[in-house]
Amino acid sequence: MDLDLQWRDGYGYLYLDGADLAVDDGLRTAVLVSLFTDRRARDDDRLPDGSEDRRGHWSDSYLPNGDLEGSRLWLLEREKVLPDVLRRAEDYSREGLHWMLEDGVAATVQATAWTTGRSDLNLRIVITRPTGEQVELEFLNIWQQESQRAV
Repeated sequence: MDLDLQWRDGYGYLYLDGADLAVDDGLRTAVLVSLFTDRRARDDDRLPDGSEDRRGHWSDSYLPNGDLEGSRLWLLEREKVLPDVLRRAEDYSREGLHWMLEDGVAATVQATAWTTGRSDLNLRIVITRPTGEQVELEFLNIWQQESQRAV
């Protein structure tokens, strides 16, 4: 069980369920953290703000085997949503969720990115658990973070 993290307006929020914090027995919280925590950029990544800040998460120092937390989706924040950016969003999403395969949490992880043509970047994540059960999550207009929904 994880605390039930809800993503709204670019921030993760915890909610109450009565007098207790709400919990999530699914994968949604793990997916949110994996996608929307800023993974350290590689040396060959072009940084969106032109700075030298490659970001990264404090926990990277404690992870084994050079593993990194999060995803590189943040690199796409200032990009026009063109076919190459959609492909990179899918690649970065799969990269951020790859730990689920390594740890046996998922048998498969699929990521699909699309736009409606209004500069929005949307993600559909489908995780097949080892039992065969599928969990599908959609994140709509990820730069605005206004909506997420389980499908």
